[in-house]
Amino acid sequence: MDKQILVTGGTGFIGKELCRELTSRGYSLTVLSRQPADTVRSLCGRVEVVNELEALRNHSGFDGIINLAGEGIADKRWTDSRKQALRSSRIDLTHQLAGVVRSWERLPGTLVSGSAVGFYGDQGRNLVTEQTEPHDEFTHRLCRDWEQEALALEQHGVRVCLSRTGVVAGPGGGFLQRMLPPFKLGLGGRLGSGEQYMPWVHRADVVNGLIWMLETETAAGPYNMVSPNPVTNREFTRTLAGVLNRPAIFPVPAPVLKIALGEMARLLLTGQQAIPQRLQEGGFEFRYPQLKDALADSTKT
Repeated sequence: MDKQILVTGGTGFIGKELCRELTSRGYSLTVLSRQPADTVRSLCGRVEVVNELEALRNHSGFDGIINLAGEGIADKRWTDSRKQALRSSRIDLTHQLAGVVRSWERLPGTLVSGSAVGFYGDQGRNLVTEQTEPHDEFTHRLCRDWEQEALALEQHGVRVCLSRTGVVAGPGGGFLQRMLPPFKLGLGGRLGSGEQYMPWVHRADVVNGLIWMLETETAAGPYNMVSPNPVTNREFTRTLAGVLNRPAIFPVPAPVLKIALGEMARLLLTGQQAIPQRLQEGGFEFRYPQLKDALADSTKT
């Protein structure tokens, strides 16, 4: 019998590619989405669709869950109401998911739940592994509370993996789509000092990493889902400009970003020199370990 997997956030930039890869490997998927079923299938392929978590209460159960639900953290300025929306879309939904799961006839063997390297907060030039102590700020508290809701299922015998994902590059979407127009016009440049680290990763490696966590019986706990070669913002923008054969001579000063974005500017002006220590120790191999290759694939037309 095919393994039955429940996916939340399946229509997002990562989720839609994950769904297609899982179905190609013979998994049977159910995707939680508020969008019409035809829209979901156009993005995710051959999947079942449910519109509300409560529809799965007292379900017979799934073999595994991949939980990627959550509103885009950089989509809007961080007002108090926006912060609450970010928390609700991650923490409240995962809390509800855990409650629904406990009602199933059989519990899943594995839950792979989303998180982010924002868990660590601003780390300056420190090398960041899964053991690094976090800096207490909004992104840390958001990720910490999100992870705790997922980890609640461990006491019921579910193996829980946490994917602390970095800045995801890939073709046709994501943060890179916002950067490309000015860079293609030769108007791109570093943000602030450019010395802050950008823990990047290619979408293909995120997809393969999530499946690795799902399928590796010894995997559990947090994993930094980032490239083994983190770079500074200066290096990132210089490499992107080089891939596009354009200059990168128009920096955006930190005060301008702070005025335009408020607290959210910290996403761009601070960072983490995060490395995927536990993934590599577990034998996971990256398809795109080098930034130039990742950006070349992500910007090809």
